[in-house]
Amino acid sequence: MKDTILIVEDELSLSSYLTKELQFEDFQVVVAQDGLAAMTLYNEHQNDLLLILLDWMLPKLDGMEVLRRIRKHDQVPVIIMTARDYVGDKVAGLDNGADDYITKPFEIEELLARIRVIQRRAAQLVDPDQTYQIENLILNTKSHQVTRNGNVVQLTRREYDLLLFFLQHVGQVFTRDELLDNVWGEDFLGQQNVVDVYVGYLRGKIDLKNEQPLIQTIRGVGYAIEAVANG
Repeated sequence: MKDTILIVEDELSLSSYLTKELQFEDFQVVVAQDGLAAMTLYNEHQNDLLLILLDWMLPKLDGMEVLRRIRKHDQVPVIIMTARDYVGDKVAGLDNGADDYITKPFEIEELLARIRVIQRRAAQLVDPDQTYQIENLILNTKSHQVTRNGNVVQLTRREYDLLLFFLQHVGQVFTRDELLDNVWGEDFLGQQNVVDVYVGYLRGKIDLKNEQPLIQTIRGVGYAIEAVANG
C-alpha cells in the first residue's frame, strides 16, 4: 500500500499542483478544501496516513483547530502551510503540535525535503512494538501509550518523541543541541530554548507531586532521564 498524504488546502490550483507532484513521487493523496472535510477524511484514512499538509487559513475550521482536534488522540506528522510569515504564528503552530511548517510560496523540492526529514525521523525514533520502562513510567511504541503508575499520560507528538529519545538512552546526558538534532532534526530552524520549554512540559505531565522525579537537569550540561534514589 502506498503511503497516504492528506492535503488540506482551499486554494484549488495549489492543491491540484501538490496532488500531481506527490502522486508522481508515488504517494497516495487525498484532498480536503475546508476544516470539516479534513476531519472527515482524516477519520477515514488515519490508519494509513504518512502525514498531513495543513493550510492555516481554512473555511469552517481553521488549521489550528483541525490540528488541536487531531492531537487529542493522534500523533500523525503535520506540516503547516501558511502565507503568514510571522515568527509568532510559526511558534504557535509548533506549540500546538505541528512537526514543521513551510511558508507559501514554496518550491516542491523544499516540501519533498521536509517530508523526507519526517520520514527519517520516524524511522529513527520508532521501534515496532517496543516497550520502555523506568521506575513506574512505561512507554509502548506500538500503541503510543505512556503511563505513570498505571495512569495514562496524554502527550503531544513532540513531547512523546522527546520522552522516547530519553528512554532509549536512560542515564545519558544530552546537551540542548544534541536534543535538538535528535528529536527536532538537524534542519530545525527554531531557537535552542525550545528544548527547555518541552522538558518543562514533560515534567509537568510525568513528574507529578507524588511521583519520583525522573527528568534530571545536569547543571551546565543539559538533561537526562534516570531514577535518583530518595534520601
